[in-house]
Amino acid sequence: MARPKQPIALIQAKGKKHLTKAEIEDRKSKEVKANCDKVDPPSYLPKTLKKEFERIAEELKRIDIMSNLDCEALARYIVSEYNYQKVTKKLLKTGVDNDKYFNYLLMQDKLFKQSRQAASDLGLTISSRCKLVIPTKTEEKPVNKFSKFMK
Repeated sequence: MARPKQPIALIQAKGKKHLTKAEIEDRKSKEVKANCDKVDPPSYLPKTLKKEFERIAEELKRIDIMSNLDCEALARYIVSEYNYQKVTKKLLKTGVDNDKYFNYLLMQDKLFKQSRQAASDLGLTISSRCKLVIPTKTEEKPVNKFSKFMK
């Protein structure tokens, strides 16, 4: 089975594969890079959730993994997390002997799974961030005018 294609910046950061300048330019021209200029919360989010959206979106943009295409995914995460917290509060107020307790428990479980999956997809969990490989910006070394004689 073939491995998924990696961005050229990641390949260069790893330093395991040596490509010619022409190959690098060719790969860069074929890569698709999503814009992150319109990362706005969806209109259906209430004001309090929009603030949370903007807070998380800024963090994700800072580490260069958020794009315009991720807005709906982030909004779904925020809504599921908000609902999870509401159901958890109701669950804690409800007694164990109450009939509603098990309904709240089932809702909490479903919302927890939704929230955890969305968080993992967005890189918001420790384990998902460990899997992310974000290329670091390396400084260009000045060209040594004597390097051609060292070969």
